[in-house]
Amino acid sequence: MFRAILLALTFTSCLLASEKGIRLERSVMIPMRDGVRLSTDLYFPEKANEKLPVVLIRTVYGKASVIDWNPLYRELVRQGYALAIQDIRGRFESEGEYRIATGRREDGYDTVEWLTTRPWSNGKLGTVGCSYQGEAQLVLAAAKHPNHLTSIPLAPASGYYKPGRAWQSFSGGVFELAQTAGWFASNGSKVFYQPPPQVDRQEWFQSPAAALFDPAPKVDFDHYLTFLDTLPIDTLLERAGTPPSDYKLWATSNPDGPYFRDLDLVQAHDTFNIPALFIDSWYDYGPEETLEVFELFSKNALSERAAQNQFIIMAPSTHCGFSDASENTVVGDRPLGDARMPFQELQIRWLDHWLKGETNGVTNMPKVQYYLMGKNEWKSSDTWPPENSHPEKWYLSSSGQANSRLGDGTLAPKPPLASGYDSFVYDPMNPVPSLGGHTCCTGSDTEAGGYDQSEIELRNDVLVYTSEPLKEGLEVTGSIEVLLSVSSSAVDTDFTAKLVDVYPDGRAFNIQEGALRMRYRDGFENPTLIEPDQTYQIRIDLRATSNYFAPGHRIRLEVTSSNFPRWERNLNTGGNNYDETAGTIAFNTVHHSKAQPSYLLLPVVGETE
Repeated sequence: MFRAILLALTFTSCLLASEKGIRLERSVMIPMRDGVRLSTDLYFPEKANEKLPVVLIRTVYGKASVIDWNPLYRELVRQGYALAIQDIRGRFESEGEYRIATGRREDGYDTVEWLTTRPWSNGKLGTVGCSYQGEAQLVLAAAKHPNHLTSIPLAPASGYYKPGRAWQSFSGGVFELAQTAGWFASNGSKVFYQPPPQVDRQEWFQSPAAALFDPAPKVDFDHYLTFLDTLPIDTLLERAGTPPSDYKLWATSNPDGPYFRDLDLVQAHDTFNIPALFIDSWYDYGPEETLEVFELFSKNALSERAAQNQFIIMAPSTHCGFSDASENTVVGDRPLGDARMPFQELQIRWLDHWLKGETNGVTNMPKVQYYLMGKNEWKSSDTWPPENSHPEKWYLSSSGQANSRLGDGTLAPKPPLASGYDSFVYDPMNPVPSLGGHTCCTGSDTEAGGYDQSEIELRNDVLVYTSEPLKEGLEVTGSIEVLLSVSSSAVDTDFTAKLVDVYPDGRAFNIQEGALRMRYRDGFENPTLIEPDQTYQIRIDLRATSNYFAPGHRIRLEVTSSNFPRWERNLNTGGNNYDETAGTIAFNTVHHSKAQPSYLLLPVVGETE
């Protein structure tokens, strides 16, 4: 996905004026309330004889390339919609200063006002789009323009503010290094070409000469990746020579501090008044947050119409990859069966219902549809989580040698009879490598998804706890937590956890993972270092998934202190971490007893015993 985006940004706009059935008005400059103008491409059915409903996409990636990302967009025009694709403020052809996630409600509102008051518009507008285009829809919905009638946010999790998870840049206070640095290196540039002041901007962008100039920053990612494992992380992109961006602010700010709280993201107090169809993926970076904002749109709805018309579909793919499913879907290296669903047809039917008034039965579908990985089938529910979901504890235990999958770590539904602990050496200069998982836009060779973790599980700095082969299948659908009793020789360190499905042939596919920086164990407002060798009870949020552990499979939990380069390394010093270049080795321990239990909390669907 990442490399596709990078390549797409080097293309110039297709000359759709000559494409059958579609007419393009390129680079129309739409004025905002402060006088800044945003460049927008307008696509119309070539022979439209009536006023049209509008579909809006607001993008950070360059409007000229977005039209080619999804065949849905051209099809919408052919189906009788006016399609508007807009460069957000300060990006590509649009005027103003580019600051991530700022001022989007006002700009979105003003854009809707302009589009729905044109002579060719029928005054009804909907929004579509994935990733940034999805998150932009969330904040626009919160702006509540009366002509914005519906939304289809795809993979929009980064548009929802959850303390400590702002813009999906942290997990338990640990910086999402590969994803955030990769995204900023490719898409964070604050420097774009501007025409000379004596040249009319709109005339320039509509001229053939403008099509020859590509304002996207050129980044040699093979060069950039050589810097990913260097220190300090706050100046990583400066050393790599990428264009100026806000990356350093991201890397150095408190995960729940004023900088992130002031971003223009949807928050728990926001209200909404439109029907929405959410779509996301289990191997994306934010399935939990997408599910939460889906619930928020209903809970904080201003009308019964909005409250009763929130729908969500959770696919098994990686970021924005729902339509890539086939009869034999493979996500990463994990085979997941036939995960196809007519996403394009569904989105068109949704827009036809809310913008054209068609009675087509689209709202008769279940409120929640999710793909049960492992059993490889679509399931449905009227609620999230499913009504028959209940928490089930699986306890960690060992005889003190849970190091690696060759050790004696066990996972069982009953607490251990004897007290014990497992220790490992965490060296930040030799971190446990990332392999697959729930991420995006890293630029690395290993993309997100399910991969066999068995090689990583041979490391002695990875504690491995495995159940007996299951006699009966177990559906796990919902939010997962790990509760650990831990201690460390350091004043600060990280603990990470990974849920794994072990197949009978020994393959061990990652299901979900999470992390916690110990200084944030009691929250982000007042980070507090730990006392060396004192035991603390901590919670690691693995967030949501849906996986069927089939008969004969085993449930496994990995516990260690790194997952690099997905997450930055904790250097164990107790300092800022982001501006440090040297670390210290930590001796970290997981305790398991009746007095100091450590367990995995699974949301199990089915009858309770």
